[in-house]
Amino acid sequence: MSRQSRDVVFVDGVRTPFGKAGPKGIYAETRADDLVIRTIRELLRRNPSLPPARIDEVAIAATTQTGDQGLTIGRTAALLAGLPKSVPGFAVDRMCAGAMTAATSVAGGIAFGAYDVAIAGGVEHMGRHPMGEGVDPNPRFLSERIVDPSALVMGQTAENLHDRFPHLTRERADAFALASQQKYAKALANGKIQRDLVTVATRSAEKGWGLATADEPPRPETTLEGLAGLKTPFRPHGRVTAGNAAGLNDGATASILAAEDVARELGLPIGARLVSFAFVGVEPEVMGVGPVPATEKALAKAGLGIDDIGLFELNEAFAVQVLALLDHFGIADDDERVNPWGGAIAIGHPLASSGVRLFTQLSRHFAERPDVRYGLTAMCIGIGMGGAVIWENPNWEGTK
Repeated sequence: MSRQSRDVVFVDGVRTPFGKAGPKGIYAETRADDLVIRTIRELLRRNPSLPPARIDEVAIAATTQTGDQGLTIGRTAALLAGLPKSVPGFAVDRMCAGAMTAATSVAGGIAFGAYDVAIAGGVEHMGRHPMGEGVDPNPRFLSERIVDPSALVMGQTAENLHDRFPHLTRERADAFALASQQKYAKALANGKIQRDLVTVATRSAEKGWGLATADEPPRPETTLEGLAGLKTPFRPHGRVTAGNAAGLNDGATASILAAEDVARELGLPIGARLVSFAFVGVEPEVMGVGPVPATEKALAKAGLGIDDIGLFELNEAFAVQVLALLDHFGIADDDERVNPWGGAIAIGHPLASSGVRLFTQLSRHFAERPDVRYGLTAMCIGIGMGGAVIWENPNWEGTK
């Protein structure tokens, strides 16, 4: 029998404030699964017309799937969030693109007709579970030279990218990083960021009870002079610093995706319409270039060109990997279409959670920009991959 695919839409997304990983971070003594639970509950609170029993799947990503972000966290978080026991869930791991993959995976199920409504998100508590905790890379990776040794250290892969594209200098990376901080500070002052944040109750033995209400990583006092003076921890006289890269962070995201006809039936908002997506592999030692072929593949699948994209939400794991994509497509470093409210260099990058942050912010831009039809969300992925998702603006004035 033939089956016709259905249009998939991004309904809504939320996130916790992002914190700094480590003993002094806001979530130092908060469980990872509790961060996810808070986002799921907030989605349901904000969308009361969605009966919880209509949720067909919960996909939650984590890069380090152990401890309080293990145990098939999609299922356990769904139960702990109070969803009906009939709602299943699963866990996803595609490193930094975990939440992106959770969303595209359930989107495929929705398009096929297996699901009507699903929740997708991600969490990373890098303070409790540093990247690489407990892993045991097969010795063949190095003994058979399957990958360069630097491929297993993300900061070194960023230095490799600077090597490959020497015109992407540290000065350009620092300037891009400063702009990220400035754009975020302006967006915060204009009330653009706060609406997507869910307040989280925190507790520590030292400080007692508290509330996490704002992102912890941003450094609005950043200057070019200050950035120029930072050390290069991954290579002597290198170009990658703590200032032009995302930090080590804790946080969670969650979103609702649905078939468009079901979203309209339930009276749910439509923030973006899925057009295409692509994941690709690249040389692991230059994993930061991954978004380039991923974007090319997603554009080809959509029958679009880069000039059709009116807004970009690009994950800033490292400034140089964003610059590599912009340079490849002939887009200026300071193009106003790119990360209008700043990016991960300012906000933070709790690995597996970041994809849904990109989707959520793009959907908010769409609501304010009916002149824009298409937007791109893209990110590099550890061990040599890239991911890209293209969305259509449901508010595009051309449809009116």
